[in-house]
Amino acid sequence: MNAPFDARLFALWVVVVSLLAWNSYALDKKNARLGFRRTPERVLHFLEFIGGWPGAYLAQKNFRHKTKKASYQIEFWVVVSLYQFLAFDYLIQWRISKAVASWFQLMAS
Repeated sequence: MNAPFDARLFALWVVVVSLLAWNSYALDKKNARLGFRRTPERVLHFLEFIGGWPGAYLAQKNFRHKTKKASYQIEFWVVVSLYQFLAFDYLIQWRISKAVASWFQLMAS
């Protein structure tokens, strides 16, 4: 049995994780200026991946942090693109995901 998707719960999750991402960027920027230990990039990317990419995006723009490092930006925009694809697929009743799943089932048989 599939549990219904609750958009409000998802939105709350995104807000909470975005705030955490925002604060992580702020702390990393502060530590960079003071010469203290930095937040690992994998932690920042993890927060983006679990839903905090909107807060990360706003923090990048606000603090002008991690905006010039190309390798970081590539990973960030891959995460954002994944979320945009999932949002689009959800809006069209998962047609793309269902088609891909059907194709894999066809190939496996």
